[in-house]
Amino acid sequence: MIDTNSVIHKLETTHNATDEELLLLMGTDYDASVLFEAADRVRKQVYAGEVYIRGLIEISNHCRNNCLYCGIRASNTNVCRYRLTKEQILGCCAAGYELGFRTFVLQGGEDAAFDDDTMCDIIEAIKAAHPNCAVTLSIGEKSRQSYKRFFDAGADRYLLRHETADEEHYASLHPPKMKLEARKQCLFDLKDIGYQVGSGFMVGSPGQMPGHLLADLRFLQELKPDMIGIGPFISHKDTPFANCANGSVDLTVKLVAILRLLFPHALIPATTALGTIAADGRQRALTAGANVVMPNLSPQSVRELYSLYDNKAHTGAEAAESLAILKKQVSEAGYEVVVARGDVKK
Repeated sequence: MIDTNSVIHKLETTHNATDEELLLLMGTDYDASVLFEAADRVRKQVYAGEVYIRGLIEISNHCRNNCLYCGIRASNTNVCRYRLTKEQILGCCAAGYELGFRTFVLQGGEDAAFDDDTMCDIIEAIKAAHPNCAVTLSIGEKSRQSYKRFFDAGADRYLLRHETADEEHYASLHPPKMKLEARKQCLFDLKDIGYQVGSGFMVGSPGQMPGHLLADLRFLQELKPDMIGIGPFISHKDTPFANCANGSVDLTVKLVAILRLLFPHALIPATTALGTIAADGRQRALTAGANVVMPNLSPQSVRELYSLYDNKAHTGAEAAESLAILKKQVSEAGYEVVVARGDVKK
C-alpha cells in the first residue's frame, strides 16, 4: 500500500512521480489538505504571496469550429454574435491600465474577421499605448507564420489549451477536421518562436477517465509550458453535451496542487470556471497553488454573450471594475494582488 504523505513529499522535493502515484493523488481516499499545503509551500518558494492579475478582453464570439462542448460553436444559432472594434479593445486596455492591469489577454473564437493584418494592427496599438504591459493572445489554432507575425508585432504570450492529450478522447470532443496532432504542433511552434506559452485541459469532460488526466500531465511535462490553465467541464444548454454532468471541483483543485508540485515555476490561474461552479472555487485554487486571476475587462454589454458554458460568472469578483472585491478575496486567502506584468519566473 502506497503512503500518500510519502508520495506528496516525493512530488514536492523531486517534482515528479510515477503514474501509479499520480493516479493515487487524484483519488479520494486520503487527507488532501497535506497535498494543498505542499503545493502552497512550493508556490511561495517561487512567487511568495504574489497573485498576478490579467485583464481578460473577449474580442469575438464568432468561431469557425464546432467543438461539442462549447457554447459559441459554429452551429449554435441561439448565440447573439458580436465582434469588438479596435477602438473598443483599446478602450478596454486604457480602462484596465488605470485599474492596475499590466497584462491584457485578447481571447476569442477562431474568427476570420480577425485576420493577421487586423491582429497585428491591434497588438501594435496596444503596445504603443502601454509599452510596459504584456499582450497575451488566446485565439486558437493558426499557422506558424501567423504566430510569428503576432510575436513580431509585440505579442508576449499565447494561451492554447490542448483540452485532452488522448487522441480518441480528443476526437470525441471535437469535429473530425480538428486533430490533436495539429493542436500539439501549434503549441510547439509557439514555444519555438519565443512566446511564453500556456496550455491546459478540462477536468471531467464527457468520457474522461483517470488515464486521460495522467496523459495530460505527461504531455505537459513534455511541453514544459509557462502557464497551465485547468477548469472543470461545465455543460452548455445548446451543445450535444447539454445533459452531461459537470466536472468535479474537488478533483480540479487537487490537480491544481499536483500541477504546482510538478511545475514549481508555472503561472497557474484560479479560473473563472472554478468560480462559476463553486462560490469558494477561486480561493480554494489559490490555497492549492494557483497564482493568477483573470477578471473580465470586456464591455459589460457583451460579457454574457461570450458564453462558453452555462451561467459563466462575469460580475462581482469576476469583473475588472470590481477589483476591490477580488483583492479582498485574495487577501482573505492569505495572498496579495500585485501590479506587475507577472512574467513567469524561471
